[in-house]
Amino acid sequence: MSSQTPAPGAVAPDTSASDVAPDLIGSGQEGTIGDQVRGYFQRLRSGDMGALPAVGGFIVLTILFSFLSPFFLTERNFANLLTQAATLVMLGMALVFVLLLGEIDLSAGVTSGMTMALFIVLVNVHAVNWMLALAIAFAAGILTGAFIGFFVARVGIPSFVVTLGLFLGYQGLTLMIIGAGGLYRVQIPEIRAIQNSNMPVWAGWAMLGVILAVSAATSFWDRARRTRAGVPNRTITLVWIKLGVIAVIGGAVVAILSRNRGQSVGVVEGVPIVVPIVLVILWIGTFVLDRTKFGRYLYAIGGNAEAARRSGVKVMLVRWSAFIVCSTLAVVSGLFSISKVGAVDAAAGREIVLSGVAAAVVGGVSLFGGRGRLLHAAIGALVIAVITNGLGLLNLPAGVNLVVTGGVLILAATVDAVSRVRAGGSILRT
Repeated sequence: MSSQTPAPGAVAPDTSASDVAPDLIGSGQEGTIGDQVRGYFQRLRSGDMGALPAVGGFIVLTILFSFLSPFFLTERNFANLLTQAATLVMLGMALVFVLLLGEIDLSAGVTSGMTMALFIVLVNVHAVNWMLALAIAFAAGILTGAFIGFFVARVGIPSFVVTLGLFLGYQGLTLMIIGAGGLYRVQIPEIRAIQNSNMPVWAGWAMLGVILAVSAATSFWDRARRTRAGVPNRTITLVWIKLGVIAVIGGAVVAILSRNRGQSVGVVEGVPIVVPIVLVILWIGTFVLDRTKFGRYLYAIGGNAEAARRSGVKVMLVRWSAFIVCSTLAVVSGLFSISKVGAVDAAAGREIVLSGVAAAVVGGVSLFGGRGRLLHAAIGALVIAVITNGLGLLNLPAGVNLVVTGGVLILAATVDAVSRVRAGGSILRT
């Protein structure tokens, strides 16, 4: 995967050493709301479409499936959609950290499967305390990322080759841990609850309040830091608009999930426990990418690694760290998966990695590096989850799901390539 120069008009992190505020989040152009709208359309014309195609696809697919199936927009299916998407959302976010560098990790899926196989076998067979076993699984994930990072950043082997080797090797290792034809059930209540239990209704509304408070505090903190540094801010109206959008969308989601979706005697209501977990990780990851030097360096290296190196960025260390973060979050994805399925077998994580890459690309993360956000990958994962969920409700063959998902991926990759050309990049032809 090659690195490219960021698109003109796009907000690219400054890699130069700044004595004033080296890690301030980019605030875009200052001015009125009208200036912001004109600036946004200018970025669209220059090829920086962000997550707009994915958001548009999500809306179109939602409308389409709501007409094709009377069950699609029910409270029960809405909750199922969120829990089904959680595993893919987490893996897509994990892959963003390496995709921003113009790299790839084909082993992320099987890393999640292998670590979960290790986790469950330690608990079920060797009677290890489940928290200690989970810590060992995360340690295995961290070591996997360090292993990949060493060969990619230090030795210089292409990430495609290293992670393809692990993709094959970890399938064999998982088979050795589980055993041929083996399957272990997840019997830990705390793990099962992640994907199969819900928060109290009041806790869902409290979660929305916390989200609004944290978003407001973060926005005003950013503005205060930029003011102290003498850097222009966007109009404060945008902060209130963002908080309003969060309140409306979040309120609608919590209201839907707070309704009883039980089909028989039992009452099933509340936000699934996995939702706040995903949101916390999304917020932390976004904070890291937007407001720390490490995040700015990821974008800088993906945009132009040599320029970043000449500016004093420790390119090797950043690359190494990115693979560690990716593999660690892949373990979280695996945890979500076994919580949903309730079991782990030797094929765990084998197929999901390509869907994770698809989720990131569909959401607007560039395969060429330097462009994309964690939220984009989350939106892309939701698009793929909607396709899978909607086609399943229509009782269409699994092959149709693969064909449609593949077509959406090709379309998203085409949009990425075309936007790069419009932004002044080039396509190598032989």
